[in-house]
Amino acid sequence: MARRWLVVLALATTVVGAAVLRFWDLGGNPGGLFTDEAAEALSAHRILTEPGFHPVFFTDGGGREALFAYLVAAVFRFAGETTLALRATAAGIGVAAVLAIWLLGRRFSEGAGLVAAAWVAGSLWLICISRDGMRNVLVPLLGALAMVALLAWADRPTRLRASLVGGVSSLAALYTYQPLKLLPVLVVLWLVWLRRADRDRYLRLHREIAWFVAAFAVVAAPMLVVAVTHPSTYFGRALGVTPFAPGEGGLSLVEHWLRTLGMFALTGDPNPRHDVAALPLLGWPVFVLAVVGVARLWGDRWTPAASLVLLSLPLFLLPPLIATEGGSPHFLRSLGLAAPLAVTIGLGMVEVVRAIRDRLGGLAQSAAVAVAAGGLLALAVGSGAAYLTRPVADRYDAYRFDLVAIAHAAGPADAVIVDDYSATVIRFLDASQPPSVIAPGSTAPHATRFRRVLALSPGDLTRALGAEIEPRISVVDSRPDGRPSVYAASP
Repeated sequence: MARRWLVVLALATTVVGAAVLRFWDLGGNPGGLFTDEAAEALSAHRILTEPGFHPVFFTDGGGREALFAYLVAAVFRFAGETTLALRATAAGIGVAAVLAIWLLGRRFSEGAGLVAAAWVAGSLWLICISRDGMRNVLVPLLGALAMVALLAWADRPTRLRASLVGGVSSLAALYTYQPLKLLPVLVVLWLVWLRRADRDRYLRLHREIAWFVAAFAVVAAPMLVVAVTHPSTYFGRALGVTPFAPGEGGLSLVEHWLRTLGMFALTGDPNPRHDVAALPLLGWPVFVLAVVGVARLWGDRWTPAASLVLLSLPLFLLPPLIATEGGSPHFLRSLGLAAPLAVTIGLGMVEVVRAIRDRLGGLAQSAAVAVAAGGLLALAVGSGAAYLTRPVADRYDAYRFDLVAIAHAAGPADAVIVDDYSATVIRFLDASQPPSVIAPGSTAPHATRFRRVLALSPGDLTRALGAEIEPRISVVDSRPDGRPSVYAASP
């Protein structure tokens, strides 16, 4: 009984720590509002305010699955339509992912589950993801839940369980974010492996496979309609980030692969929204634990749980390897690895502690557990400090503070000169009284009807209003280093 309460206490502490790291100063840090976040927020606003607007896929911004926007809309209804409410939705999902990954890890042992959850709670990678209001935060949560459901089905194959896992797998694969689209491939590979490794179990699962397929198809049907009727929109984004997309340049494919494979201990994501100071995904100590965990999984590869996690690791490594657009490595495209990687780290820690016990005895084991707990706590504290102490200068461009400044300065009688996608930030923040939007490089028709025209550069103002406006241009907002970032002029 005492051991059970100790586990409950450890899990509760982990969840509270995860919540602190995801909600602390969320109103001010990261600050600003990135355009992809604003797109989710504006979609949620439209779901709440436009009658009949209930899409399953948004065509703007390269195409987006709508599940996250519906969750944001639910929070908006009770908490108000703010940037804080948007990011709090993501933070709450990030905390829920800690519990889901604990459920997956405890399939192997109580200790593995607790370590996996503690690593997720304190991982800088997953803290960054959980504090941004974007749909990719769903991947660790629903990826873990789909794997938990698959293993529950393997434990006791029934029609109900087959239907549930089919529905959850479909939801995770088609309504979250790109990496989990490989989830059906994982299910097929896992079943093929079980056919060889545990034929009796495979045959029991196979008897209920029609229920899995039917439930998957029912949940998938709305998205499949989108894919068939709007193929260029649905598939365009995924195809546009591959090495075969026109205009892709930068790193060579080999260099991209090396940087991606090195992300576990050597290289980090250069995008300050995905990472801090381009730190590696794991770092050497945690990477070594993960390697030990993989060795343990390999030894147990004939079991359903170990084989599922083992197969998921190389499969979910494919998206960051294949997609070359953007920074390299790309931590968002690596999110499919979050749940299985956490399990390998948990197993690695358990194996190390067990080896110490076998060689040095129970006292040494207790000391090792204390060191492990201290290490996980230090990781969480270090991750939180690294994230929360970044100056605004490091976040300014990544989170478009300039667009937020324009939105705050512009009123309904004003106009702003920004491109259509950047205008998403303004349309959300000024939804009740939006200013007019003028495309950069164009001449403003009937400019005198505006009280002011705001832009990100004086050149945009002179092109829109004429060279004679230049003496009347003023600075509305500046960057942290004092350089002007937002300009205005009265026609």
